[in-house]
Amino acid sequence: MKVLVLNCGSSSIKYKLFDMDHKEVIAQGGIEKIGLKGSFLKLTLPDGEKKILEKDIPEHTVGVEFILNTLISSEYGAIKSLDEINAVGHRMVHGGEKFSESVLLTQEVLDAFTACNDLAPLHNPANLKGVNAVSAILPDVPQIGVFDTAFHQTMPDYAYMYAVPYELYEKYGVRRYGFHGTSHRYVSKRVCEFLGVQPEGKKIITCHIGNGGSVSAIKDGKCMDTSMGLTPLEGLMMGTRSGDIDAGAVTFIMDKENLDANGVSNLLNKKSGVMGIFGESSDMRDLENAVAAGNPRAILAEKMYFYRIKKYVGAYAAALGGVDIIVFTGGVGENQCNCRSEVCEGLGFMGVKVDLEKNKVRGEEAVISTDDSKVKVVVIPTDEELMIASDTMAILSK
Repeated sequence: MKVLVLNCGSSSIKYKLFDMDHKEVIAQGGIEKIGLKGSFLKLTLPDGEKKILEKDIPEHTVGVEFILNTLISSEYGAIKSLDEINAVGHRMVHGGEKFSESVLLTQEVLDAFTACNDLAPLHNPANLKGVNAVSAILPDVPQIGVFDTAFHQTMPDYAYMYAVPYELYEKYGVRRYGFHGTSHRYVSKRVCEFLGVQPEGKKIITCHIGNGGSVSAIKDGKCMDTSMGLTPLEGLMMGTRSGDIDAGAVTFIMDKENLDANGVSNLLNKKSGVMGIFGESSDMRDLENAVAAGNPRAILAEKMYFYRIKKYVGAYAAALGGVDIIVFTGGVGENQCNCRSEVCEGLGFMGVKVDLEKNKVRGEEAVISTDDSKVKVVVIPTDEELMIASDTMAILSK
């Protein structure tokens, strides 16, 4: 059975085609700059070689059609006919309180998802464009929605509510939802398989660390808390996002800089975080190089970045009443050993001991804690697309 997984952004579409009989990726790539000059499809060939195919892609339907045509092309194709695609799984960002699990995308479901657009005005409409594009080209192929927010729907109310007038929750759904849920779900499940333990009875802290980042507290396989909130802005310091900030500081800045709601949103989402402190780049590799060169603002940004993660790990250990496993994933979490070591530095009181030699690992599954560490510290590369494909298979087999 073959499942196509799509992740549609406002101007991009990432895709992977899975042969689920063997759980292997048989084609992958992505389109960038949809609706802009210089749009292109970048694909990875079976031997790992990258190819760029340029084409004018004014909107998502053209983009999806370009992907499908590439999948069956004589030069780059992975399948002979589109009839071989049995289902399409979509990454859907914000399902609000309506979706606590992945679902078949019926019109009723899509209407409910559309009602959440106010909560994710950049992401949800783009997700819908991908669904509509597939419906137009492959009308008989079932489509499954897998929601970023679904895994966090097990949070208790005292963890997800904000201490603002309750009527704001009733009227507008103002509460904490969390994101990166598909990644947190995948790595929390996968780490148990990797270690040969059951999720039941285990207290796990998952750290999805990249340009965007979040930490989740997971008990018995269920999310009890997570660092992102109503939007992905809350929580950790990120590439361009501020993370946690005093709301009073926000109103103070708005007044001093004469900013409206859009202006302050742009400031906190696109000009803050690593970029705001370092001032030169939001890329952690650039930051690492600048730290090595002794750049004082780079050093400050890195310390802030690691410290925020450590704070959340400590807070979630308290919330869970201890921790058995700490997982690092995401672009930075999987590849940057000094991030992992700095976050775990000083957590010996919790029983955390990292083996610095074992920690010299990039992008592969590994236990990086010492043999006598009471807490297992593990690197698990995330695979959200495989999670989406697996959910798609599970729903179709019901």
